[in-house]
Amino acid sequence: MRDAVIVDAVRTAVGKRGGALSRMHAASLSAHVLGALADRVRLDPGLVDDVVWGCVGTLGMQSGCIARSAVLAAGWPEHVPGVTVDRQCGSSQQAVHQAAAGVISGQYDVAVAGGVEMMSAVPLGSARAAGDFGEPHGPLVWDRYNGVRFNQGMGAQLIADEYGLTRTELDQHALDSHARAAAAIDGGRFKDQITAVDVTDAEGRTHVFDTDEGVRRGGTLETLARLRPAFDEDGTITAANSSQISDGSAALLITTSEFAEAQGWTPIARIHTAVVTGTDPVTMLKGPIPATAKALAKSGLSVDDIGAFEINEAFASVSLAWLRETGADYERLNPNGGAMALGHPIGGSGARLMTTLVHHMRDEGIRYGLQSMCEGGGMANATILELI
Repeated sequence: MRDAVIVDAVRTAVGKRGGALSRMHAASLSAHVLGALADRVRLDPGLVDDVVWGCVGTLGMQSGCIARSAVLAAGWPEHVPGVTVDRQCGSSQQAVHQAAAGVISGQYDVAVAGGVEMMSAVPLGSARAAGDFGEPHGPLVWDRYNGVRFNQGMGAQLIADEYGLTRTELDQHALDSHARAAAAIDGGRFKDQITAVDVTDAEGRTHVFDTDEGVRRGGTLETLARLRPAFDEDGTITAANSSQISDGSAALLITTSEFAEAQGWTPIARIHTAVVTGTDPVTMLKGPIPATAKALAKSGLSVDDIGAFEINEAFASVSLAWLRETGADYERLNPNGGAMALGHPIGGSGARLMTTLVHHMRDEGIRYGLQSMCEGGGMANATILELI
């Protein structure tokens, strides 16, 4: 039976809104990680059957099938196609699932999965701004949920209220995320997964960008307590305990064990289990809880079998609610920091998390890792990787 393995995974450092990557074109940044991935494993790009690429804001520089533009910008052969996937924040995790399914089914021998989002150039919600073309969801969906217009920020606040998560708990989780990310940077843990990018600033000066830009050091509960709530004047969700608006890209090479051996590649991990599920679109962000349960049930594994979890920190309430429901070890959750510190370039975040996860598993000798992300509209992917 064919399997799907990850041969290698690479990402850019994540840039802040208006930061180091903000002047780059989305196709150029995507092309950079494609090229870096090929160089690392001496991949002949002509062998790639498809590039499956996540992106959410598919307008402006990210429109016109950004996956295809990335292939062409990378200088890869014209016969290599690309397809753009939108499952909201989980787009590039879904891209991995689709690439793996294609490999296992025999439609592909080699696929590249990943994604990109340039939120500095294509702001969050840009596609909804063109009111002349209508609004998302529509009257039948609104009527089903009593006229509620779905909002991720309010969903995060509803989750915090449901689980009784205090402002102090949420802020401490944010501080932990930054501290873990800073320790990972200082310890060189991201070195092997990041490809450096030559960037040009507004003054025309060029420099090398290779360190995640959003990590803040030295924060305290007292300084975070001064921030005003972001979505409800009496709420607990703030800019500090939410994910950052970011720019970035990541890519993973996926093939079969047999094909990898023929090419002389040594895979890092096998895609053991891949699932997706839906949940209440009003609270919206609780999806990682049932997705994790579904993945564990399908795999025959338990929470205790998993050595590392990457649960996207869209908001602190999301990962803390997940933690309460699963009973997982907090020290195994986002051990190198999460989106509150490293950033959340939405269409590329799934691939970024998986790149970080697979390298961490290899570095620490962890047999099983699990990744899950909440997604707009009330959905979630979950993936279990097994170290080879």
